[in-house]
Amino acid sequence: MTTEKITIEPVTRIEGHAKVTIHMNDNGSVDHAYFHVNEFRGFEKFCEGRMVFEMPQITPRICGICPVSHHLAAAKAGDAVMGVTPPRPASLLRELMHMGQIIQSHGMHFFELAGPDLILGFDADPAIRNVVGLIGADPALTVRAVELRKFGQDIIYQVGGRRIHPNFAVPGGVNRAFTAEKREHILAGLDHAQETTQIGIQLIKDWAEANMEDIEKFAVFHTGYFGLVTPENGLELYDGKIRLVDKDGEQLELFDAQNYLDVVSEHVEDWSYLKFPYYKKMGWPDGVYRVGPLGRLNAVEKIDTPLAQAEFEVYKQINDGKPVYQTLYYHYARLIETLFAVERVRELLDDPDLLSNDILNKRYDFKGEGVGVIEAPRGTLLHHYWAKPNGQLERVNLIVSTGHNNWAMSEAVDSVAKTYVKGPNVQEGMLNRVEAAIRAYDPCLSCSTHAIGQMPIKIDVLNKRGEITQTLQRD
Repeated sequence: MTTEKITIEPVTRIEGHAKVTIHMNDNGSVDHAYFHVNEFRGFEKFCEGRMVFEMPQITPRICGICPVSHHLAAAKAGDAVMGVTPPRPASLLRELMHMGQIIQSHGMHFFELAGPDLILGFDADPAIRNVVGLIGADPALTVRAVELRKFGQDIIYQVGGRRIHPNFAVPGGVNRAFTAEKREHILAGLDHAQETTQIGIQLIKDWAEANMEDIEKFAVFHTGYFGLVTPENGLELYDGKIRLVDKDGEQLELFDAQNYLDVVSEHVEDWSYLKFPYYKKMGWPDGVYRVGPLGRLNAVEKIDTPLAQAEFEVYKQINDGKPVYQTLYYHYARLIETLFAVERVRELLDDPDLLSNDILNKRYDFKGEGVGVIEAPRGTLLHHYWAKPNGQLERVNLIVSTGHNNWAMSEAVDSVAKTYVKGPNVQEGMLNRVEAAIRAYDPCLSCSTHAIGQMPIKIDVLNKRGEITQTLQRD
């Protein structure tokens, strides 16, 4: 059977650059769709030779969306390399900054990146299917959305002195104390942030009820699920052991991050620069798993803040207590985590140790190797460093959130293309659904790879003779 090929490049409303190629059969159906990450990452290689204490400032430059995640993961890896435990107040301050990162990133993704599809529709005119269109459709909600992201960024600023690329966490702790004035400043915005998050939760629940047919056929497949947990298997975003469960929610592994190489391996395909992590004991591809909001909520058994726990109980009933595998529920899970982060900010601000000046431990016991782990908004982030006795790095390995989800994104693209894309006259809304399958995972391709530059999107539909029969293009 002959095939045509449609190319979507780059995928829009994500961080970074990728393309999708859709290979069409001559009967107008999709033969196969591929998610190509066409950025090359050389970040680990050019970190070799740097000093371990430089990494919290170097690695955030991978990404302008989640620099705090890399900043903190690098500092935690530095803790491990130097054999030092930060004082409790320093860990609280790091976590507070991290909650700001979760709020600003999740809030932006739901309202500004995914929101145009959900609020305006997958088939809306692409000229208005964006933030500008949201302003026209619901200006009050759009303002709230912007304020929610601003609140998260302001937490980062109050704690670390900068909204992007803060110079704050260092091996052994942090380099600046917190003040009562900053505490009161953040507290003043908490109620509004909580209300906006709850509005978003109701919005996605109402949308899901009205669009259940799409939810049940849009990139629906089973995987394992992977994320940090508390000692009681509660939701944990800053520290803890990693829990891996199977498609039925049964625990496969509970392990320390430093042992990740015993559990995870990486597969390579020749059509992508991004590797495919999987669970070693089950092999490739049976051992694939998902991370991020959906992965985390499926890997945990509870949430230790009351409002988020109440929503988690509703979430768990979607599949009668079994893991939620429908891809579009990533958006619901993302907002439940945002609500948890807002509640956790309140708990951290109420902790008297937050205002302590005991913020740095310099009693090093050099180990030479260390792993730092954190739950970035997009999923589990691992930094692994090997260093000489003088602290100079000999080797660096990063497994970033988007990398863990590579198989799932590829499967989602193929599934959605086969479900929604019909030839010979391919409509823009069909292709937007394919992009939306990727956007559900909120991928950060600058993290998982590394490149500069940007291209307009252009989709060419070719017949079996290689002749262009249709062109769709965005600038």
